[in-house]
Amino acid sequence: MKNKKTLVIGASPNESRYSYMAVTRLVELGYDAVAVGIREGIIAGIEIIKGMPKTEDIHTVTLYVGEQNQPQYYDYILSLNPKRVIFNPGTENHEFYKILKENNVEVLVACTLVLLGTGQY
Repeated sequence: MKNKKTLVIGASPNESRYSYMAVTRLVELGYDAVAVGIREGIIAGIEIIKGMPKTEDIHTVTLYVGEQNQPQYYDYILSLNPKRVIFNPGTENHEFYKILKENNVEVLVACTLVLLGTGQY
């Protein structure tokens, strides 16, 4: 497995959702992935976990939940000590950018699928 263990927040068992595609690509490319969502399911052999699971060694958190649903995750994400948080299109949140930067977490406003597809992940 590659490093950069990634936590996907907003993972969906719906194959047409970008979060589903992101988990699938991460697994295909050999990254450790943790999928967190509100619906149970399995993506590329990874079980979607409901709630806020304790997990270790998270390098990247990639968000697929809108700004209005992010505040409940602020403390949880900070507790994971990620190196970076990726805000996918539609998840932009200036309040959270500021909190992350104050905690020395890199903020990327980008598309996880594009980063993976272009080798910039």
